[in-house]
Amino acid sequence: MASLAVSTSDDPASNAYSPRSTAILKGDTDAVPDANGEVPEDTELVSADGYAATEVFGGKSLSCLGYTYDDIILLPGHINFGVDEVDLTTRFTRKIALGLPFVSSPMDTVTEHMMAIMMALHGGLGIIHYNMTVEEQAKEVRKCKKYKNGFITDPFTLTPEHVVADVQRIKETYGFAGIPITEDGKMGSKLVGMVTNRDIDFVEDPETPLKDIMSTNLIKATEPVTLTEANTILRDSKKGKLPVVDADGNLVSLISRTDLMKNRDYPTASKDATGQLLCGCAVGTRPGDRVRLDALVKAGIDVVVIDSSQGDSVYQLDMIRWIKETYPGLQVVGGNVVTQSQALHLIQAGVDGLRVGMGSGSICTTQEVCAVGRPQASAVYNVAKLARRFGVPITADGGTASTGHIVKALSMGASCTMMGSLLAGTEETPGEYFFQDGVRLKRYRGMGSIDAMQQGSEKRYNWTGKAAVKVAQGVSGAVVDKGSLKRYIPYLTQGTRHGLQDMGAISVAEMHDSLYNGKLRIELRSPAAQREGGVHNLYSYEKRLF
Repeated sequence: MASLAVSTSDDPASNAYSPRSTAILKGDTDAVPDANGEVPEDTELVSADGYAATEVFGGKSLSCLGYTYDDIILLPGHINFGVDEVDLTTRFTRKIALGLPFVSSPMDTVTEHMMAIMMALHGGLGIIHYNMTVEEQAKEVRKCKKYKNGFITDPFTLTPEHVVADVQRIKETYGFAGIPITEDGKMGSKLVGMVTNRDIDFVEDPETPLKDIMSTNLIKATEPVTLTEANTILRDSKKGKLPVVDADGNLVSLISRTDLMKNRDYPTASKDATGQLLCGCAVGTRPGDRVRLDALVKAGIDVVVIDSSQGDSVYQLDMIRWIKETYPGLQVVGGNVVTQSQALHLIQAGVDGLRVGMGSGSICTTQEVCAVGRPQASAVYNVAKLARRFGVPITADGGTASTGHIVKALSMGASCTMMGSLLAGTEETPGEYFFQDGVRLKRYRGMGSIDAMQQGSEKRYNWTGKAAVKVAQGVSGAVVDKGSLKRYIPYLTQGTRHGLQDMGAISVAEMHDSLYNGKLRIELRSPAAQREGGVHNLYSYEKRLF
């Protein structure tokens, strides 16, 4: 490298360093310039602050310690881009790409169809819990898959002989009343009419046959037609529904006007090849879960998460192999794991993604009760380091209490963060709000709590059958109302973007590259440093997130 001149002029312009002068070089920072004002070539101007991840998590003096997110702090980098340029696209599995690295946890107080829908609309993903019957879980999937559609390939259809009461029942159950009428009431049959709200609103007799009120002068699209072309017809015709028929007039699909509006409001929604929202489900490893999975696949799930507190078991390995043999096109996420050896076993069995975390959740007591687990930052870094070699994305599950924790999880090698407590209390979570001491609250419980185990989640912790004595590995509690995800997800998104920008990483992929090439610098925080990094020295304060 060429020597760098050190100016002593009072002119600020003459003291400006070139970009090369700010490079971090190995050498002696105390070197004295020579008579010509030049520093020897082997001298650094700026020493390397902090430590590389390999030093923090694998250094000889530190290797016996495990670290949580709060134990570490990420050092800032150089910013040469705007916060809105930060790209948060990532992968949940080998084949499932997401616009945001946010996944909702399969907990019975977090994710059912409303949460799954809103997560997918914003570019994330929802994993529906299994603390319910097979039929109920499959119904939750169908509600999510039907909410935002491109071509609706299996709409509800009726015959001309059905009556108004049949349409009203569908409207009450599913929230819509745009029903195609075919000769035999099935898809693939000749389309003879449509029934909408306007056709039934003023009909007093619920037993009125649909053939007496249905609209027969229909605007239709004929195959072959692209989704863009069909949407154009629907927009120009100003109709609520557009049936798509083949050359013989047989119904093949349906398009809804409300879907056009959702496409406008949520342009980065997570969708499958047909335009439906992505949706995942959790299952266990018992024989009955194979029957459950068959129903979920028929309902349209895109990914299955095998839910186990300790994923490195023969039961999960057998389940993974069976799924891959029976449903080769279905993406499978295994876990939970916290060590490289656990991860390797699941990768060898064929998983497409990994879920990392054991005992780090806010409502989880596994580490306390069982004395087994791992601090989350150490777990994420070490598992991600191995999984990266096999092209398997990992999701950090647990220990995420803020956008700062999301940034730290991603910076340790995670491709996504799975959130439970961070989303609990939002409008889209299951359950009702209640007031306590004037505060609006919502129930939140761990799947290892006695309450949840009694509902069916015991198989997450006991794989062979019902235990004579249930040992709780979680608690039940309440969280403060957080409002709707329509406001909350944008806040999480912007906070995460700011974190990456401060680190000088324009994308999740670039941040991962910085982690492994040593450019990302980390320091450990003392208890005093952690206190300093939070709100302090105030008599009182109000903390508003957005």
